[in-house]
Amino acid sequence: MNDGKPNWWSRPSTAPEAARIPSPPPTDGGDDGDDGDGDFPLPAPQPPVEAETEAVVVAEDGTRAGAEDGTRAGAEDGTAEISVVSQPEPEPEPEQQPEPAPTVLLTKDEPADAPVADAPVAAAQPAPQPLHAPDEYRTPPYGEPGPWAPAPPVQHPAAPAPPQGPVPPQAQAPVAPVPPQQAAVPPVPPQQGGTAPWMQYDPWGGAVGGVGVLPPPAKKSRKGLALAGALVFALVTGVIGGGIGAYVERNAGLTTVELPQADSGDTDRAPESVAGIAASALPGVVTLHVSGGGSSGTGTGFVLDTKGHILTNNHVVDAAESSGDITVTFSSGETARAKIVGKDTGYDLAVVQVTGVSGLKPLPLGNSDNVRVGDPVVAIGAPFDLSNTVTSGIISAKERPITAGGEKGDGTDISYVDALQTDAPINPGNSGGPLLDSKARVIGINSAIRSTGGSGDGDGGGAGQPGSIGLGFAIPINQGKRVAEELINTGKATHPVIGVSLDMQFNGDGARVGEKGKDGAASVTPGGPAAAAGLRPGDVITKVDGQRVHNGEELIVKIRAHRPGDKLRLTLTRGGKELTKTLTLGSSQGT
Repeated sequence: MNDGKPNWWSRPSTAPEAARIPSPPPTDGGDDGDDGDGDFPLPAPQPPVEAETEAVVVAEDGTRAGAEDGTRAGAEDGTAEISVVSQPEPEPEPEQQPEPAPTVLLTKDEPADAPVADAPVAAAQPAPQPLHAPDEYRTPPYGEPGPWAPAPPVQHPAAPAPPQGPVPPQAQAPVAPVPPQQAAVPPVPPQQGGTAPWMQYDPWGGAVGGVGVLPPPAKKSRKGLALAGALVFALVTGVIGGGIGAYVERNAGLTTVELPQADSGDTDRAPESVAGIAASALPGVVTLHVSGGGSSGTGTGFVLDTKGHILTNNHVVDAAESSGDITVTFSSGETARAKIVGKDTGYDLAVVQVTGVSGLKPLPLGNSDNVRVGDPVVAIGAPFDLSNTVTSGIISAKERPITAGGEKGDGTDISYVDALQTDAPINPGNSGGPLLDSKARVIGINSAIRSTGGSGDGDGGGAGQPGSIGLGFAIPINQGKRVAEELINTGKATHPVIGVSLDMQFNGDGARVGEKGKDGAASVTPGGPAAAAGLRPGDVITKVDGQRVHNGEELIVKIRAHRPGDKLRLTLTRGGKELTKTLTLGSSQGT
């Protein structure tokens, strides 16, 4: 409102802030001696700014008046508007404190064209005191200054602001432009006797360069630090983990390893098991090492009685016939020298005897006639000089006719065996060892094997010997018992015979009686068993006791499976007719 008073430009305030700032009371008179219509004193500015101030008065006629001493001139009628342009001054040195600028009052009584130098300077007014004590709960920057706080210093906006009240058109004069840049105002020192100044805030200033605006503290990025810490932690962890892993790998763990194990428990086994059979038979099994005649060999044998008689194969001890050496090693490791009691080439059996040995354990003998195909068996021997080796299998076949030997070429070293076939592994060195049934009884003497390179006799154990392919052959114990008894009692064994000479070159089915015997003698021995039964030269024998024979070797095997004096029923063909003859086996001295 225009009430005759000059309109002062001051810092715009928001409505609530302006309402809280009280107007100072009028003074009793002025320089002109008026009735109280004196000038209004301006409150002392908070931050004294030492600057060169130029007061510019723009009158109605467009003239300007100014003063360099900081005074202001006003129109007499109060219709003129005053624009104050502040020129920034360099900031004072830190050790000098700026003096508060005096307050300059312009009255309406002074003429507008008065010299600036003669303008009176109003006396400095004391700083207004707070009306009441500071509010301790209104703390900057969250609170706002109370009504008792000193007015903030005058700061001009970058652009002209509208007046607070209506201004008459005649009073509106051109306003000098205000530079957009404002000088930075130093912090306001605390007033004597007053309170500490608030932080200055300039709503027209920039976010960074404005007066009283403090730039927000820069936040240090922690991403890089966190990433570096994570990498260092991963590196240290990897190194430590690798070291621990290497230590664990080298030392099989961080502590002593103790593996679980079953208790000792019962070590006994069922007598019919392989372990039970082996435990029972091993003390009666021996290993023979033979040397003589420029050769040596290894074989197996088993104890027949407490007198030290041991049964084995003839081909095992053949090298020591004249002046050889035989060493017997028992399962306990005890050794003893042995001598030959008797041997027979046709049966491939021999008996040796040790003396001065106590605690012998003879093996019980079984009955080979009671053996059935598929019965379990256990073989014990020294394959390739590995003594006390135990293998197991079954009876694969019975009465398998085999021949072994024949190295001499005259047929005197050929053995004919009606053997038990087994798949229990038998290798060179097993020869002469026992073949046991499920009750640890001897049912056969292991003698030969069939290999891919031909038949082998299982002796020796030298390089190049054939190995087992699951085709092993054993002499039936019934035959072995009879021959062993004869060798022990007489030193010789007898062979059952029928008194004929066979044609070994016959290619037909069966065994054919030859036309002539050895050295031109008769093929049918006069007065022999065959002659008594009515056999003639040229007859072809096809069966023995009903069992088919295919050649002369098989006929010999079948005959030697019996004892001398046993009766045989022979089936033969003569002139296309089939005939049956019965004869009693004779006896011949073996070699």
